[in-house]
Amino acid sequence: MILERYIAGNLVKGWLLVMLVLGAVFGLIGFVQELDHTRFDYNALAVGRYTLFVLPQQLVSLAPVIALLGSIVALASLDRSNELTVMSCSGLSRARLLRAIAIPTLLLMALLWLCMEYVTPPLQQSAEAHRHALRYRNQIRIPDGGVWSKNGNRYIHLDKMHKNGVPGDIDLFEFDDAGRLTRALHAETAKVSKDRTWLFQRVREKLLVDGKLVNRRHTELQITNLWSPDELPTLTLDSDSMRLSVLRSYSQYRADNGQPNAKYLGTFWQKILMPLTVGAMVLLATPISANLGARRDRSFGLDIALGALVGILFYLGAQIVFALGQLLNLNIPLVSLAPTLVILIFAAIMLHRMRW
Repeated sequence: MILERYIAGNLVKGWLLVMLVLGAVFGLIGFVQELDHTRFDYNALAVGRYTLFVLPQQLVSLAPVIALLGSIVALASLDRSNELTVMSCSGLSRARLLRAIAIPTLLLMALLWLCMEYVTPPLQQSAEAHRHALRYRNQIRIPDGGVWSKNGNRYIHLDKMHKNGVPGDIDLFEFDDAGRLTRALHAETAKVSKDRTWLFQRVREKLLVDGKLVNRRHTELQITNLWSPDELPTLTLDSDSMRLSVLRSYSQYRADNGQPNAKYLGTFWQKILMPLTVGAMVLLATPISANLGARRDRSFGLDIALGALVGILFYLGAQIVFALGQLLNLNIPLVSLAPTLVILIFAAIMLHRMRW
C-alpha cells in the first residue's frame, strides 16, 4: 500500500503542476485579451476578478490534456530516477501499478463531474453578470440582439436580463397555419416559475379579431412553456458554460418544441463523457512514460513533447469527428464517445506491449 500511495501522490502532484502552468498561461492570455474590453467601471481590477472566475471553466475543459501531461510528468520523473525500476524489481506487479494509478484517476473523474454541475457554471455566470453590470451600468443586456425561441407557430424574443435574473423586453408572436400573424405581445418584465410558466407584466397585446388587429393592455398575462429559471442565467453564456442538468433539460425542451438541439445535446454528451476521456488519457500516459528500458532511447523532454502532440491531435480530432457527426446526422452519444474509444484502444495496445 505504501508504494501505491507514493505513486498516487506523485500522480496528483503532476496534475497540479501542469494545471498551475496551464492556468498561469491561459489566465495571462485571457487577462491581456480582456483588457481591450475595459469600459466605465470595468477596469483592470475587475478584469483580473473576471479572469480568475472564468479560469476554472477553462481548466475543466483542458482536463484531458492536464491529465495526460501531468501523468507523463509524474511517471517519467519516477522512471528517470529509476524508482519505477526499483519498484518493479521489488515485486510491484503491473496490476498493482495500474491500481495505484486508477484510484486517484477515478477520484479526479468524480471531481470533474461535480465541478461541471456545481462549481464552474455558477462561477462563470457570476463573472459574466458582474462584468456586464460594470460595463453597462447595471443593465444586463443579452448580447447579439437577444435570444429567440420557437414553439410550434409561436416565436418568442427575449432582449434583456435585469438584475437577479428578471427577464425584460419580451416579445411574443403567434401565427396561424397560413402564416398570418394572429397575436403579438410585448411585456416589460416577467415572473418565471419552475414549471416554465411566465407571468408577463405590463403587457401590450395585438390580437387578430374578425380580420382586424385589436389593441389590448394587461397588467399581467400568463404564458406557458417558456424558459425555466435554471436556463435563464445561461442565455448570455455559451453552451459550454451550462450545468450538465441544464444542458440536458434545455436540449430536451428545444427538441420537444421542434427547435434544433444538436448543439446543446452534443455539448452535453461531450461534457458528461469528458471524465472518461481523462481516464483514457491517464491510461495512455502510463506506457508512454513508465515503459521500463525505454529511458535509454528517449529523453524526459521527448516524453513531454509526445504527450503534448497527442493532446493536440486528440483535441483537433475530437472537434473534426464531432463536426462530421453533426453534418452527417450521426448518433450524437456515439460520436461523442468515439475519440475516447480510440484513445482507450491505443492505451490497451500499448499497455499490453509495455515492458514491466
